[in-house]
Amino acid sequence: MIFERALRRELISIAGAVFTTLFTITVTILLIKILGQAAGGKIASADVVAMLGFAALSYSPYILILTGFISVLLVVTRSYQDSEMVVWFAAGLGLTRWIKPVLSFGLPVVFLTGLLSFVVTPWANEQSAEFRERFAKREDIARVSPGRFQESASQDRVFFVEGISGAADKVRNIFVNTREPNGKTSIVVAKEGTTELDRNGDKFLVLHQGRRYDGMPTQSDFQLMEFERYGLLISRQSQALAGNTSAGALPTMALLAAPDGFNLGELLWRIATPLMALLLMLLAIPLGFVNPRGGRSANMLIALMLAVVYSNLISVVRVAVIQGKLSFAMGWWPVHAVVLLMAVFLFSWRINVNSPYHPLTLWARFKRSAILRQAQA
Repeated sequence: MIFERALRRELISIAGAVFTTLFTITVTILLIKILGQAAGGKIASADVVAMLGFAALSYSPYILILTGFISVLLVVTRSYQDSEMVVWFAAGLGLTRWIKPVLSFGLPVVFLTGLLSFVVTPWANEQSAEFRERFAKREDIARVSPGRFQESASQDRVFFVEGISGAADKVRNIFVNTREPNGKTSIVVAKEGTTELDRNGDKFLVLHQGRRYDGMPTQSDFQLMEFERYGLLISRQSQALAGNTSAGALPTMALLAAPDGFNLGELLWRIATPLMALLLMLLAIPLGFVNPRGGRSANMLIALMLAVVYSNLISVVRVAVIQGKLSFAMGWWPVHAVVLLMAVFLFSWRINVNSPYHPLTLWARFKRSAILRQAQA
């Protein structure tokens, strides 16, 4: 009990440090990415904090999986490195006795990973998509940043405004380049503009004191028109938010209600995340073995490589299910079963390391016999 309590305390302490490190790195990378999208006009500047929160929630299951795996691996490796395993084994405790304290630490992590994967992450993906869609369907002039050229949501106009006067819907010194369906272009410049609604609910950008140039000056159909008031349609009342209907943003019950390839692939991934969290923590116990007189870099690299291969195999199976090459019933469990069998094999390998039939013992006998034969010769 003393050993187990000490292990749990150390696991929790290491997990806190690992989670903080991974979460900080992830949030920093996401912040840089989201700020770039805001600067590029893909999301609203006011939505940066909300989008960062949604993205952080989406990545939280993966952070928790790595946190549990790395924490157990570090604690086991340190115990071997500091020769604490000698005390553990001398007290009559085997390597399998690590399973109980690791599970008492890891089951809350597994539960939280499942909760995030099945409930929180789909909600975060849906909210993130709604924020993006709401910004994309705002009136074009409201999406323009002063001093920058900005393409419209329909990709047939390019806007430039020098600045905003007073309210956010009033701009000055406007340039609009429009590509017509027939291939011609028209350019409109004006001193100021405002957004107005007509009686049908359609929104217009009303320009004042400007000019419109149709066609190219070198062509015969070139036209120049001066105006006091000119309206450009920028959004219709019928445009409504459709929300994100991709599999990643659907609730779990909706995936079960419509079991097509994409939904089944997403369901397979959501089931895989808590199983990965559990199996990787169990796998980290035998993988944590190191020679106290040697380094532990190779051990860590092998363990992390196995975790990456495990994740990639899940992704491969997920793609196979999405493409219809593999059924969901035959796709969700084999990779986890292989990892479980690997964990059992590694436990057996480490427990029976002193057995006369262990491969290492047999190899040592063979080498000793070879040396004796050479000495006799």
